[in-house]
Amino acid sequence: MMKAVKNIRTPFSKKKVGQIPGSVIYTGKKPNQKLFIEAFDYTKDKCEVKELLNVEECFTFEKGSITWININGLNHVNAIEKIGDHYELHPLVLEDIVNISQRPKIDEYEDYLFVVLKMLYYDDDEKIVSEQVSFILGEDYVLSFQEAEGDVFDEVRERIKQAKGRVRSMPSDYLLYVLIDAIVDHYFSIIEVLGNKIEDFETEIFSGNVADDVSQNIQNLKREILRVRRAIFPLREVINRIEKNESNLINKKTITYYRDIYDHLIQVSENIDIYREMIWSLMDMYMTTISNKMNEVMKVLTIMASIFIPLTFIAGIYGMNFEYIPELSYKYSYFILWGVMIVLFIGMLIYFKRKKWL
Repeated sequence: MMKAVKNIRTPFSKKKVGQIPGSVIYTGKKPNQKLFIEAFDYTKDKCEVKELLNVEECFTFEKGSITWININGLNHVNAIEKIGDHYELHPLVLEDIVNISQRPKIDEYEDYLFVVLKMLYYDDDEKIVSEQVSFILGEDYVLSFQEAEGDVFDEVRERIKQAKGRVRSMPSDYLLYVLIDAIVDHYFSIIEVLGNKIEDFETEIFSGNVADDVSQNIQNLKREILRVRRAIFPLREVINRIEKNESNLINKKTITYYRDIYDHLIQVSENIDIYREMIWSLMDMYMTTISNKMNEVMKVLTIMASIFIPLTFIAGIYGMNFEYIPELSYKYSYFILWGVMIVLFIGMLIYFKRKKWL
C-alpha cells in the first residue's frame, strides 16, 4: 500500500479546492501587509488627496467629480468585501481580486468594467517582480487593488495633483487609460534591462572569458523573458476588447488613447520574441564555445600522443630483455638513439605546423 505524500506547500500556494465560487480567499504570500488606502478626488478646477484611515471613508465621495481609490493589502479580505458591497461588485470579481494568480483579462458588467493585469518591476536583487493589479472602472470612479505598497503610478499622482495633461479634464475611462499606460510604459524599462543583459552575455561568450555559471544565468534570463511574455501577451487581448467595447463607460474619444497602448504592446511583444530567439542563440553559442574548447584540448592531446608514439616504439624495442641486440654493444648507441628521437620529435612538430594543426 502506497504511503500518502505529505503536502509541503504553504497555505498560500494551495489551490482553493472545494471552495464555493465567489469565496474571497487571499492566495498571496504577504499575509501581514498593512492596509493602505489613498484617494484622489478631483475635478478640472480642484483636487483633494487623502490617506484614508478606514474603508468607510471610501464611501463619502459624492458624484460630480472623478475619484481614484487605490487599495494596498489584498490580505485584508474583510475590507475588500466592504468595498465590494458598497460598489455592488460581483462576488466572482472580489474572488479574482484577491487571487493573485489571475491571467490579464477584462470582464464586462452592467455598471462597471473589471480589468486585471500584471505590473512588472525589478527589486533590489535585480529580479523581476510580477504583481497583480486589478481595476474597477465605474462611471465616475476607478478602484485599483494592489498586493503591497510601491508601484509605477507616482507620475500619474503628480499629474493629477499638478493638473498636468488632460487627466483632470477627462472622464474616468481616461484615468484608467493613464494608469494602464504607466504600467505598459514600465514594460519598456524591463525590456531595456533584458536587452542589456543579453548583450553582456554575447560579449562575454564572444570574448572567451566565460564564467562557470553562465549557463545558469542564461537559463535565469530565459525564465525572466517567459515571465514578461506571460504578463504582456494576454494584455493585448484586453486592450483590444476595450477598443471594441460598446459600453457607455468607454468614450469614443478615449478609444484612440487605448489604441496607442495596443501599439506599445505590439512593440514590446516583438522585442520579447526577438529576445527569445537571441536567448536560444546564446545557448547554442555557449555550447559551441564549450565544444570548440574541448576540441582544442583534444587536438593538443592527440598531437602529444602522436609525437610520443614513435618515441615509445623505439624505447620499447631497445628496452626488451633479449641478450643479442646488435646496437647495444656499440659505443655511441645511446647518443644515436637520443638523436633519432629528437629528430623525430622536431620533424613531427614541423609537419604539424605545415598542416596548421598547431
